[in-house]
Amino acid sequence: MHQDNQNHFHTPVLLAQVLQYLAPREGDSYLDLTSGYGGHAAAILAQTKQPAKAVLVDRDEAAIAELAKRFGGEPELRRQNFLEASQVLAAAGKSFDLILADLGVSSPHLNEASRGFAINQDGPLDMRMDQSQSLTAEYIVNNYSKEALTDILKRYGEEPKAVRVAQAIIEHRPLSTTSELAHIVAKVWPGHSKVHPATRTFQALRIAVNDELELLRRALPIWIKLLKPGGRIAVISFHSLEDRLVKQAFQEAGGERYDAELTILTKRPVSGDQSEIVLNPRARSAKLRAALKQK
Repeated sequence: MHQDNQNHFHTPVLLAQVLQYLAPREGDSYLDLTSGYGGHAAAILAQTKQPAKAVLVDRDEAAIAELAKRFGGEPELRRQNFLEASQVLAAAGKSFDLILADLGVSSPHLNEASRGFAINQDGPLDMRMDQSQSLTAEYIVNNYSKEALTDILKRYGEEPKAVRVAQAIIEHRPLSTTSELAHIVAKVWPGHSKVHPATRTFQALRIAVNDELELLRRALPIWIKLLKPGGRIAVISFHSLEDRLVKQAFQEAGGERYDAELTILTKRPVSGDQSEIVLNPRARSAKLRAALKQK
């Protein structure tokens, strides 16, 4: 297994909690549905000692290239979104002892201006996790109607001033950069707060571009199916919309019913402790839920 400076790339969020709830054992098979740059995977594979029984998935070309560098020929790497990968693996009759999905955008995406995720860096309005797809944030802001923009901002960003933000976007078309968009939204929200006023708008556009919530809603039941009896699943989400979907899926498959498939291991979502949040600000909004498949 190749070592690299993972801090240069992406510090894995809630790593101690992931290891606590997944409780990897030597010989376990492992599916990582959002591998990013391999921070969680490296720690888990160090305990399972079975890279040949692991599948690492990411929809991003750059991430897959880094995973190949880091881990070599094993484990199996799949460049797909997590829904496509889940469907293929389920159709092939695969099952796993451990399943992890970290739904956050990895630090390199956020830090690389050219990817268009960052509010505080000037870059193109892109926001595609899979750079082979055609839909971009630029297309949405320049072509969608006021009603469609308002709906995206309300539904995916929970933006209280969705109508006014949508109107401001339309008045300033065409937009081509992240700084233009951030500046326009900031004008709708005069005054200062610790969180940039365009954060909700950027989140909403990113979810719309990558169809994140719909993919998650459809994938969650498949992940439960892919778990072996006695297997464990952990999902890390970064906003209430994702967390709600995870909670609902676990409750539907778990609970007190006699035919429950899952035992829910987290009564409420687990967050990072203060020391982690200081070292890794992404941990501030991370929430982990975990479950165990009945034998």
